[in-house]
Amino acid sequence: MFGVWTTAEGLPAFEYRAGPQPWDPIIDPPSSAHRVHVGNRRITLVADSDGLTGVWDEHLGCRWIAERTGVGRFGALSTDKAGTKLFGPTFFRVAVADEEAEVERTVLCPEGAVPWVLIRVDVVNRGAVALRRPLTEKWVVRPRLVDLEFGPSREVAPADAPVVALEEFGGERVETVDGPLTVAVEVSLPPGGRTTVWFRFGLFDGFEDPAARYASSLAGLRDRLPSATAPRAPEAAIEIPWHAALLTGGACADGVLGGHTLDQGSAYSFRHGFNGAARDPLQHALPLVHLEPDLALSVLRNTCAWGSPDGDLPYALDGRKQPWTRLFRPSDQNLWALWLAAEYAAATGDLAAFDRPVPYHPCHGAEPVALAENLRRQFRFFVDEVGVGEHGHVRILNADWNDLAISESEVDRELMIERGESVLNSAMAAWVLPVYAGLAERLGDRATAAEARQRAADLRERVANEWNGRWFRRAHAPGGGPVGENDLWLEVQPWAILCGAATPEQARALLRTIDETCRAGSPLGARSRWPVPEGRPGQVWFSVNMTLIWAAARYDPDLAWDEWRRMTLHAHSAAYPGTWTGTLSGPDCYLAPESDRPGETWALPELGVAMQAYPVANLHSHAQPLLAYLRLLGVEPNAGGAPSDVLTGVDAPTLRAGCGRSSRA
Repeated sequence: MFGVWTTAEGLPAFEYRAGPQPWDPIIDPPSSAHRVHVGNRRITLVADSDGLTGVWDEHLGCRWIAERTGVGRFGALSTDKAGTKLFGPTFFRVAVADEEAEVERTVLCPEGAVPWVLIRVDVVNRGAVALRRPLTEKWVVRPRLVDLEFGPSREVAPADAPVVALEEFGGERVETVDGPLTVAVEVSLPPGGRTTVWFRFGLFDGFEDPAARYASSLAGLRDRLPSATAPRAPEAAIEIPWHAALLTGGACADGVLGGHTLDQGSAYSFRHGFNGAARDPLQHALPLVHLEPDLALSVLRNTCAWGSPDGDLPYALDGRKQPWTRLFRPSDQNLWALWLAAEYAAATGDLAAFDRPVPYHPCHGAEPVALAENLRRQFRFFVDEVGVGEHGHVRILNADWNDLAISESEVDRELMIERGESVLNSAMAAWVLPVYAGLAERLGDRATAAEARQRAADLRERVANEWNGRWFRRAHAPGGGPVGENDLWLEVQPWAILCGAATPEQARALLRTIDETCRAGSPLGARSRWPVPEGRPGQVWFSVNMTLIWAAARYDPDLAWDEWRRMTLHAHSAAYPGTWTGTLSGPDCYLAPESDRPGETWALPELGVAMQAYPVANLHSHAQPLLAYLRLLGVEPNAGGAPSDVLTGVDAPTLRAGCGRSSRA
């Protein structure tokens, strides 16, 4: 309904062809703007179907520089009117024309940590007489800090709002902290004549050659994006490079903690104003280990810097980059840091990275320590402070991966926080800890390696004992029966297979059960619960279904590939063609077919929180298809933390990464 995939500048792009299509954000007024987020390693360009754009900069916090602005005009032609709109992987293009002239305006995020957008305007005289008109570029600077906004949005200007500039290259420059910026250029064209005018907008100083920067940025993008071919999933040819571009476009150089942020985005950042949970940037960086390892390492260092010297990672950072611990205290976050570190070392062999110091959050006033020591302290925190409960499983605290696990378990909250146990986190730890042990051993820490392996073996055995003949139980509540005895909680099942707690016979039977229950009739992938709790919509989570694909690849490749295809943008467009969410980007979770809003996403209006309020640009919708695809190729660290062997075949799926790295399976 919205348009077609095409190619522009030698890159995948989407030509938007729809008119206004109103949608309901639930907690905000109805809108007809359909957004796409693209970026570089510093800023995000937010382009929408009305031809307008915004610029987001997370360098110092969750901040808008400008929202829904940026218009080019040439006489009666204006780029915020009806015309052809093209969403590219790092650029947005609008073309408008009448009988006399044609204007094509491209707004590009240059490659690198560049805090401004480059604007190319091509003007063509289509008539038989000379044209002389002003070409005007106008933006409105509206600095806004987004900081823990639950309920109605607030307009909060940051006290240190930067000076933002607009200039024509070689011509006029204007700047402001808050307000409109306009630059006009007189354009004279003979019949059939053509010219290009260059502008830039954002935070900048110094000289640039715009044509050279434009060409080198697109050439660099073509070089670094991966390509893929998959006979079982032809969508991969378009979606793998697209996902890689939008995932890396969510990165931002962190001016407070160093490294790069790579947070969830979507409603969490752009609407509600926080970066959380800590596990999410670590999870998003996992596929980048194999595609852009320097960025993966930078995200690991940045997220480790959130923490305190005892190894604890806060649930989130607020909109001012301060630790936010008031709402959730999950018990799984250290595992994601250990996993990302071990996968990075296995893929790159770069052990020197673990000798370099990493700071702690400035609020702690602590001295930096080597990355290896930071990770060792996180391991100790997981073992000594999170610990295990009376059944020997990892304590759940007030959440594990699932922020609402305790409330959905219908067990007394305070009792569950004090003594409840997560089989999910036990199963995940039983896979992560041996992989981390391999890294610790290579770094010379044999005592930590031995302890990690022993704890993993113990947890694996305890998970194995949770098999009830149909699936693995989800959790243990003190003084009561296990959670998940009579209903299947999907998130624990793949980890039970991956960690080796499931026997091959159990794994195959479990996958058949998941196929017949959670996956049945769900075009976007497996539901997270079965039966779906009464009165609640079924939910499909990218993060959970990535692990399902990974686990299924070992025992049922047909199911694994089918589940990956259900995860694609193409699958969403086919199932829900009138829903923009999922066309080019998505949320962290979709509502299943039995919902009253299938193909859309969750909302908790009574709490003033809704993913539906900003249901695109969640990096799970880009990172998880990439990581699942890599796992389908057999790309993963083995139980000792070393690279796995990847088999080759003539008709096998492939992924070729940028910078000369490639994998075949």
